[in-house]
Amino acid sequence: MKAIKLDYTNNSPQMSWENVPYPHPTEEAQVLIRVKAAGVNRPDILQRDRQYEPPADASPILGLEVAGVVEQVFGESQWQPGDEVCALTHGGGYAEYVWVDERHCLPKPEGWSFVEAASLPETYFTVWFNVFMQGELGRRGAETLLVHAGASGIGVAAIQMAKALDHRVIITARKEAQLNLCKEIGADAAVLLDDDWIANVKALRGSVQVVLDMLGEKTFPGNIQVLGKEGRLVWIAFLTGAKVTVTIPQMMEKQIRLTGSFLRPQSFDVKAKIAAGLREHIWPQISAGKIKPVIEKTFPIQDVEQAHAWLEKGGHVGKIVLTL
Repeated sequence: MKAIKLDYTNNSPQMSWENVPYPHPTEEAQVLIRVKAAGVNRPDILQRDRQYEPPADASPILGLEVAGVVEQVFGESQWQPGDEVCALTHGGGYAEYVWVDERHCLPKPEGWSFVEAASLPETYFTVWFNVFMQGELGRRGAETLLVHAGASGIGVAAIQMAKALDHRVIITARKEAQLNLCKEIGADAAVLLDDDWIANVKALRGSVQVVLDMLGEKTFPGNIQVLGKEGRLVWIAFLTGAKVTVTIPQMMEKQIRLTGSFLRPQSFDVKAKIAAGLREHIWPQISAGKIKPVIEKTFPIQDVEQAHAWLEKGGHVGKIVLTL
């Protein structure tokens, strides 16, 4: 089969669409997916640049999410050849075929293209695990979620998922156009991420119960200020720095909980639990039309270097997807 092959001959990563060995199942209950589209995510870039070590049992091929058609089934499975699915992969998505734990597949939403479906798994698994399972958004009914980088793929997913489940959403972004887009897809309030963002968020009615943060150092002090009592701060990245200073009395006074996670190292069982939660709570919202795909741009998989460059330059809205 063909896949994106990484080469470091000149000490800088080169990616090319080449023949590679055909994949084989590594455990029971897997499905072979004939890939139609694959999402592009920041961990792909970190792995490309050798800044991120994938799990030892993961495929060396990049790509964490795909949409396509089930080609073969290995072991017992809920899926059959011909089923159209999207899936979280254990690497290997930038390829014509990939084996996936059958529990990590979800039905391709009716009426969605393969490109649109490929934008779902990595971001939706991440948001469900961090915002709803770790951050417990909605544990006491409707709550308010603050999302930094609201126009990113993760941000767009968080907005729509939270709104579909009747929560209030505030986002921050760096550009006016991004603020407008986020409001169009459901954000209740959108605030420029400038020197006044803390005051502007605090000026809005009601306190924030959960913050989804991928910036880290720069936004930490403000996050603590805007969180209400028993607030939860959830980190999924630290793009502006990883070191923060915690004032313990402030944590105690508000009873704030700090948490965060990496999705990829989670066990197969945890990922299966995430998929089950999405299928029960989010897929019906997609079917009801409450969640819609937001695609920034697509690239033929042979143009993967251009796709990565597009993600790296920032300022995008929604997901970047490779097509086969």
